[in-house]
Amino acid sequence: MPANLGPEYLAAEERYRQAITNEEKLAALEEMLATIPKHKGTEKMQADIKRRISKLKEEMRVGKKGPHRKELFRIEKEGAGQVIMVGPPNSGKSHLLKTMSKAEPEVAEYPFTTRLPLPGMVQWENVQIQLVDMPPLTPETAQSWMWAILRLSDGLLLVFDLGDDDILDKAEELLRFMEANNLKIKNEGPRTFTEKKALCAANKCDLPGAYDRLELLKEVIGSRMDIVPCSAKTKEGISELCSKMFFDLLGKIRVYTHPPGKKADFSQPFILDKGTTVIDAAREIHKEIAANLKYARVWGKGVFEGQMVPRDHVLHDGDVVVFYT
Repeated sequence: MPANLGPEYLAAEERYRQAITNEEKLAALEEMLATIPKHKGTEKMQADIKRRISKLKEEMRVGKKGPHRKELFRIEKEGAGQVIMVGPPNSGKSHLLKTMSKAEPEVAEYPFTTRLPLPGMVQWENVQIQLVDMPPLTPETAQSWMWAILRLSDGLLLVFDLGDDDILDKAEELLRFMEANNLKIKNEGPRTFTEKKALCAANKCDLPGAYDRLELLKEVIGSRMDIVPCSAKTKEGISELCSKMFFDLLGKIRVYTHPPGKKADFSQPFILDKGTTVIDAAREIHKEIAANLKYARVWGKGVFEGQMVPRDHVLHDGDVVVFYT
């Protein structure tokens, strides 16, 4: 019996091949086990993956010294996607997280206040995005579990301080340090496990001279990623930052649906990838809908109200879809 391995499994398998740390290998193996088709033709493969997971966990357990502690590299993803904050010391990451979510990080003027990753849920309109504050990324403090978290994320939010006269040097140093550790920024085209999409939060735009430094920052890194000026203190630019995280960094859209003859609940969207088609959406919502789909009607962008659309019609943010089975 053929294995018929799906794209999710193959992507996880590729991440396993490219994994550098044990943490990354374990996460990829667990995803391979979760996405492999469960039938007689894959029984040996399933057993082999389980064996490798067990062996790797034992190696990691034996390798740890001292009392048992929580594994810092495992942050369960929640919401529309997981965005990791990256930046030099005193860039204002913790203050930004506190402003954008209900998380309570320690905020202080001295560097290296953040010592452990701290997740918070950002509420933007009717969706939530998981934003994770990280310790500053420097050659003196970076550890293997930090790189694992960054590579396993859905996207990176680089945070720089517009009040800092050395902002350009720090931005270039951070990007060079990331690339030296096999983590590159790539916002266009297909990406490997070590290439991540990124957005820049130019924080503290309320400080004197901030917009002059912003123009210089755009000249240095503006061709590599979008830059959003913002202020954790005044909340300027926060809404635009959330919007860009959802639509551009995570590449998501919101779609609504309801049974024929009923009203849509606009407080509970289905979160889908950009480029999702009608049949893709049907599979995401329920496999039986996709299997029995006769046609669909769409209210939204690029169609007239209630237009009957083909199965390969590409959906847009805010579309309402009614499936007829």
